Amino acid sequence: MEMGYMWMRRVRFGVNPLSLAMAYSSSATTLPCFPPHPLFSFTCFKPPYLISLPSSYGPRSISISTPSCCSSASSLMSLPENHDFPDGERGQTYTHLPKGSKVLLKGLNYAEFQEWVQSHGFRPGQALMLWKRLYGDNIWAHDIDELKGLNKDFKKMLSEHAELRALSLKDILTASDGTRKILFALDDGLVIETVVIPCDRGRTTVCVSSQVGCAMNCQFCYTGRMGLRRHLTAAEIVEQAVYARRLLSGDVGSITNVVFMGMGEPFHNIENVIKAADIMVDEQGLHFSPRKVTVSTSGLVPQLKRFLHESKCALAVSLNATTDEVRNWIMPINRKYKLSFLLGTLREELKFKNNYKVLFEYVMLAGINDSIEDAKRLIDLVKGIPCKINLISFNPHCGSQFRPSSDEKMIEFRNILAEGGCIVFMRFSRGDDQMAACGQLGKPGSSQAPLLRVPEQFRVALNLGV
Repeated sequence: MEMGYMWMRRVRFGVNPLSLAMAYSSSATTLPCFPPHPLFSFTCFKPPYLISLPSSYGPRSISISTPSCCSSASSLMSLPENHDFPDGERGQTYTHLPKGSKVLLKGLNYAEFQEWVQSHGFRPGQALMLWKRLYGDNIWAHDIDELKGLNKDFKKMLSEHAELRALSLKDILTASDGTRKILFALDDGLVIETVVIPCDRGRTTVCVSSQVGCAMNCQFCYTGRMGLRRHLTAAEIVEQAVYARRLLSGDVGSITNVVFMGMGEPFHNIENVIKAADIMVDEQGLHFSPRKVTVSTSGLVPQLKRFLHESKCALAVSLNATTDEVRNWIMPINRKYKLSFLLGTLREELKFKNNYKVLFEYVMLAGINDSIEDAKRLIDLVKGIPCKINLISFNPHCGSQFRPSSDEKMIEFRNILAEGGCIVFMRFSRGDDQMAACGQLGKPGSSQAPLLRVPEQFRVALNLGV
């Protein structure tokens, strides 16, 4: 698979594309960033740079790419130790996404929703009736014709000023184990993936995406190969859960759990993720239990603290290594937020939360993070943190350097953790024959984020030689 270093990047409002094109035609060997890319510098690129303007270009965005001759399968990039990572507050975020002059209702929490209805001269009670038809009463309405029982004038106002649907269904793929992968098309033509995972114990989970692609560049994750295309709006996140209930409740039973573990780093899109989670747990709507809505992060510490202060939902932290050396490589965000800082923050913050356990996710990579020494270090790392640990089987994908740990190695690792007093579970692959398993979502295409240089001590484990 071609390992290209270019991918489409979004630039803030108001940038003049002609000025930008002139800047990129200079002889400088460093590509300016608008704003800086969160994961690495572009110092390997040589001009000229190509700027492609979409046919719908306005002042909102432009796309920048480098010539394909810059791509190389063998030239791997190293990430500077002090590089600037995303703080989760920059870039575009949306309270709701307007379609023309219409308001996208699923981008509003209930307080905003009620205020908007009243601003058009209708009563709060009518707002509640509409809210229930969007999210409850087994209706999950997608268009005006499905809003039975509402005032005629109210429906007329909605048809003129509101949009009910944020996503378009593209396809549903069914894996041999019953897992469903749903592909949604966005208004701008991009595609996201959502996974519905049935369970024999009466629990069915929907795994939602929070971004198109991801900027974190975790080396074991297929989505990370895409780079970040854009954040999803709150409406686009919420509607994944609505669609899952609407489409599949009859086949798989009640969908009881939500995990923000699909495409993207949720805390890089913190505003929309917190809002979407708030909408999902509203008692008059989708009414998911806050304890059954879990938001996962690779370790953006400031946003993690904010989430623990503002949200009632559960937290998962993707750990995946027991030393900074390994985590710096497989999860570059660790170069900004080291293990000690991440775990120290959790240890301190959870002192103030009652009956709250963080879920640590640990993807098992053969020869990389699955040794007995790793298991013993992990016990020490999580001491003093109320937690559970999920050991996750690595799911291979095209171009991956890694291999999954054997079942025997995972069991050995689990037993060591259990003997050390940890609450630990093993999670095996679901939906991998349809690329629906953990770490397999997305479609990178020919323009991909870089693979980072493999530390020498792990080259043999990856069959790369020394």
